[in-house]
Amino acid sequence: MYARAKLLGHPIHQMLIVFPLGLFAASFIFDMAYLITNNADLGVVSFWMIFAGIIGGLASAVFGLIDWLAIPRGTRAKAIGVQHGIGNVIVTVLFVLSWMLRWSIGVPSGTAMFVSAIGILIAIFTAWMGHELVDRLGVGVDDGAHANAPSSLSGRRANEAPALQRHR
Repeated sequence: MYARAKLLGHPIHQMLIVFPLGLFAASFIFDMAYLITNNADLGVVSFWMIFAGIIGGLASAVFGLIDWLAIPRGTRAKAIGVQHGIGNVIVTVLFVLSWMLRWSIGVPSGTAMFVSAIGILIAIFTAWMGHELVDRLGVGVDDGAHANAPSSLSGRRANEAPALQRHR
């Protein structure tokens, strides 16, 4: 199934989602480092990572929705896509809440870190669902994709046979 929203032949949602996932996970690691060292700078870095992750999550969600609309109705992929999307909205809301809990004090409180931890746990599950969509159900994978498919920049479909080269 082709993704509707593409850049240079590749699904935009799949390109963007790595940013919020990575930023949210890194923010939690910085929170743990803050807890261990009590270095407020680590808490500030976490605060801004969450902010960037929220922006990335919102951008990714737009393209995910565009791709979800292209999935045929009544399919397992459509149902998993709904769960994946709702789950990621919940993750983003939890990180917005965690970010807001840090606003006035500048460093993560215990509550802010707990909310982030719940967000991380849900994000692990929603990431698995995203991989289920791509790896198992083929959403966002070109029809006929194979190990010798032509480059997405070639303008040829993935299932086109490569041009045979003469060997001298």
